[in-house]
Amino acid sequence: MSDLRQTLAMGDPTADAAVAIPNITIPYAFARRFGVVLDPGSDSHFAVAMREGADPKVLLELRRHLARPFDVGFVSASEFDRLLSEAYAMDGQAAAMAAGTLGLGDELDMLADHLPTADDLLDTADDAPAIRLINGIIADAARNGVSDIHIEPYETGLVVRMRIDGVLRETLRMPPHVAPVVVSRVKVMARLDIAERRVPQDGRIGLTLGGKLLDVRVSTLPSRAGERVVLRILDKENAGITLDVLGMTAAINQLLKEAITEPNGIILVTGPTGSGKTTTLYAAMRLLNDGSRNILTVEDPVEYAMDGIGQTQVNPKVGLTFAAGLRAILRQDPDVVMVGEIRDRETAEIAVQASLTGHLVLSTVHTNDAVGAITRMRDMKVEPFLLASTLRAVIAQRLVRRLCENCRKPVQAEGSVSALLGFDAGTIVYEAVGCELCQGTGYKGRVGVYEAIRIDETVRRMINDGGDEALIARHAFLHAPTLGSAARQLVRDGVTTPEEAVRVSRRDMADAEAPLVAPEPEAANG
Repeated sequence: MSDLRQTLAMGDPTADAAVAIPNITIPYAFARRFGVVLDPGSDSHFAVAMREGADPKVLLELRRHLARPFDVGFVSASEFDRLLSEAYAMDGQAAAMAAGTLGLGDELDMLADHLPTADDLLDTADDAPAIRLINGIIADAARNGVSDIHIEPYETGLVVRMRIDGVLRETLRMPPHVAPVVVSRVKVMARLDIAERRVPQDGRIGLTLGGKLLDVRVSTLPSRAGERVVLRILDKENAGITLDVLGMTAAINQLLKEAITEPNGIILVTGPTGSGKTTTLYAAMRLLNDGSRNILTVEDPVEYAMDGIGQTQVNPKVGLTFAAGLRAILRQDPDVVMVGEIRDRETAEIAVQASLTGHLVLSTVHTNDAVGAITRMRDMKVEPFLLASTLRAVIAQRLVRRLCENCRKPVQAEGSVSALLGFDAGTIVYEAVGCELCQGTGYKGRVGVYEAIRIDETVRRMINDGGDEALIARHAFLHAPTLGSAARQLVRDGVTTPEEAVRVSRRDMADAEAPLVAPEPEAANG
């Protein structure tokens, strides 16, 4: 009990590191260690969530500390971690307050202190201002679903921008002399060389946010005003995403499930950078990972660690390229092979040979649409007859921002929008407004837009005969949606705006308006 009392007595000097309920706080360290989190129930009483297996004696000390009665509810360990993360996550003010303290000249000397990396972002009440600033920025980003944090030094100041739902927004601006402190602290956390500022560096930071695991990829790049830093936040909970929650239509979901049950062949996912291709492949592998198959991957980099799957990261410095890694894992008796990207002829040829020898190969290529992947593979000198016999399915995807359901507003589509999307005049669509729930953006989250081609006998014959993209597309999408039509349907359903639909599928919409009769051969898609 004395240990409990000592932990509570230490208190917490910042409001950001404890839950505040009308002037009553519980230090974060106490809540995490002893498995209790305070949650406001109503004006007349409090509710305490207690982790299963926690020592009930903690309630006595908590009752003494709060000096008032409360209700107790038991929750599982995972649910407790979620409540802890939500209750103590820093808000946007935390980073701003920490940044303000950095303006004091004496505290810029924190660069010289090689302080250890924080085990938990929320347990940093007594850390130096530079550390609190970085932890506050990352915690705020993780809480708001940010995918990337950009730390950009300029002559006029240090700018922090965050990519939320695919769009960058400035969130913080600080004096220029703060840049070396912030950049050096990030490099210490990522175990990079803080003395080397002339060459790019890459590293990783492993963090937790109230029990929630975060993997942060760090990339530095020298620039005229200092080193730019980009932090890619990988939420390890996303590794558990299944196909059913990706937003695919029932038909495309079924098509992909049928394709991955094939004993051999190649399945390609295509789209631009940041369109969710890797997430789709991970969801497919999760479905295959039942313990009866040997699943091996070669990736650049390994984004999410998955139990039961052997994952290898490419390292060109020592000669471990995609091709070399793929050649090596084929000697490891695999059933399923995932290649992060097919980007050259050698990798493409090995992937084809792997599928011919009885392996199921999953991979990505960078093309504009599903049919373009076929042209891209032929452009990498894969023989048409080999491609026709090994390719099983191609999926193209994009991500569009999802409208905030709390503030979206129905309007009549304008004439130009109606013409571009093929809507009748006066069609009701929804526009973004902005509210507190979506932080004034009008959007909250993203949803996938998909098109898929199942390689049937007709498409196989077209590939073998060297058919062009337009002819293959006309057959493949005779009764299936293209990216453009899928995006238009999301607009009709009020899921996204016409502007978002046009942004991800402008080319597809233009092609849809053109007649598909004896088209001229197109150049290969890059």
